[in-house]
Amino acid sequence: MMLPADVIRAINVRGRLYEVGGAVRDRLRYAMSLDTGAVDPARFWRYRPEETDYLVTGTPMDELTGTLRGFGHVELVGKAFGVLKFKLQIEDRQSKTVDVALPRREKSTGHGHRDFEIEYDPDLPVAEDLRRRDFTINAIALRLANDKLRITEPELVDPFGGVRDIRDNLIRMVDPGAFAQDPLRMLRACQFAARFEYAVERDTFRAIKKNAALIATIAPERVQQELNKLLAKAERPSIGLWLMQRAGLLQHVLPELESGVGVTQPGEFHRHDVFQHSMKAVDHVPRDKGLELRLAALLHDIAKPRCRELSGGRVHFYGHDKEGELLATEVLERLRYSRDTILAVSSLVRRHMFAYPETEKGLRRLIAKTGRDGLYRLIDLRRADILAQGAAGDDATETLDRFRQLATEEIRRDRPFALADLAVGGDDLMREFGLRPGPALGALLGHLLDYVLEHPSRNARGPLLDEAAQWLARR
Repeated sequence: MMLPADVIRAINVRGRLYEVGGAVRDRLRYAMSLDTGAVDPARFWRYRPEETDYLVTGTPMDELTGTLRGFGHVELVGKAFGVLKFKLQIEDRQSKTVDVALPRREKSTGHGHRDFEIEYDPDLPVAEDLRRRDFTINAIALRLANDKLRITEPELVDPFGGVRDIRDNLIRMVDPGAFAQDPLRMLRACQFAARFEYAVERDTFRAIKKNAALIATIAPERVQQELNKLLAKAERPSIGLWLMQRAGLLQHVLPELESGVGVTQPGEFHRHDVFQHSMKAVDHVPRDKGLELRLAALLHDIAKPRCRELSGGRVHFYGHDKEGELLATEVLERLRYSRDTILAVSSLVRRHMFAYPETEKGLRRLIAKTGRDGLYRLIDLRRADILAQGAAGDDATETLDRFRQLATEEIRRDRPFALADLAVGGDDLMREFGLRPGPALGALLGHLLDYVLEHPSRNARGPLLDEAAQWLARR
């Protein structure tokens, strides 16, 4: 959110207002010519960042707080941090909260993201505030004046060559001690490299390798956040994952995935080892398919190293889907994913070897197990798996495409695939047969679902009550 002109003018009466961090980086990436590296001012100012952070120099905290309170709600985020949460009051429009900070210095006192001594000072030069940031591309400040100046060349403070590194597509640390101060920055370097398809500068990569073991000191929730950004925002997540592997981070973050390096898959289908195949699979899941599907592609063969065996002169991975479900659950629990995400991903891993049903009844049963949306996600996972094998021709997914069409036709017939689709419910059965909630009622509903999966045309109140009566009589 760009602050309105009246707020900018009010802040600039006493101080100087800057936009800082990723917002400036993304403006430059959007407005910079790929051929010449020149920045188009019109495109620069037209860009609207997803998130915007601000820095104010020359104004004491109390005075800045008073100025902002004239335009909205202000909350101090711990006096020692020198950061205000500012929520602009906009009539009839959704407001958004932004961070407004005074310049500060930070001194690391440990490996945690809160292990810092912080000193904020309104008179501290902007360049000193930028020094504490992770990478040069994020250590650029944009001076904000009046609206009429926004069509002119942006006034940038760039003490560490961030604009040059954006032009050169390079991730470079600001300070040699950056990763010891906050080891999560090593994962962030890999995440940025994947999202922006940038290279990691040589000394920065060496520093990551040197400090890689420190990533084990980072809270799992923070690791998960960076992994999610890599998987959800990069067109090719493998760029960052390969960097993690080569730098020594992967063995600490996802050792189960690392174990696939060099595990060959001889045979007619696979050209790559298990790790390479997993990298290609996650890239073959389009970004708009969502985080859970990309996690499933990343982890779908995670148990193959444990299940590899030689039988009859051939290599087999018997049961890697079942073992993979358990292993994927362990990995995601360790990284503190939500229960819903764990169930969704582990279920996809468990079923990624599904056989194509040979009958309509078999197809309906598969849809009942996976759900309508779940089946399409499973098909998307199978497509990525096939494309990542590397040994098949252009027609490798023809069978899968035919299966998807058959499944779509079956779903469009509005068949019953779940208990909610039955023409009778638990309340009907309790009233009709004097049943009570419990295992017996659940078993009866399960039987009726099996019944209509085999006989879809009988999903009506009369036939289902008749079948329920017969089933109860046999009990």
